[in-house]
Amino acid sequence: MHEDDGTRFVWFLAGAALGAAAALLWAPQPGAETREQIRRRAGEGRERLSERGRDAMERGRELYERGREMAEEAGRSGRGLYEKGRDMAREARSGSRADDTPAEPVADEQAEGAAG
Repeated sequence: MHEDDGTRFVWFLAGAALGAAAALLWAPQPGAETREQIRRRAGEGRERLSERGRDAMERGRELYERGREMAEEAGRSGRGLYEKGRDMAREARSGSRADDTPAEPVADEQAEGAAG
């Protein structure tokens, strides 16, 4: 929804600039004054758009950095869970070989523990 608002705002600004330019063209002023006014207003509009672009780029960088940090954290958590599961599986296998009984999969033990 926020992207929609930003796009609408840009179109609003573009429409306002076109409307202002059209009003200046039909204003009862000498041509030189009108052209100067158009040039000045175009420069102001260009500055505003440039500023909005810089703001958008900064916000994008912030969101990228935040996403990268979240992905790194998820990777660390996933790695820890993987290693924990691997260790549990090794323990289950080593315990079953000692008494020559086949080891049940870890998922089955957890399911039985949850049911019981």
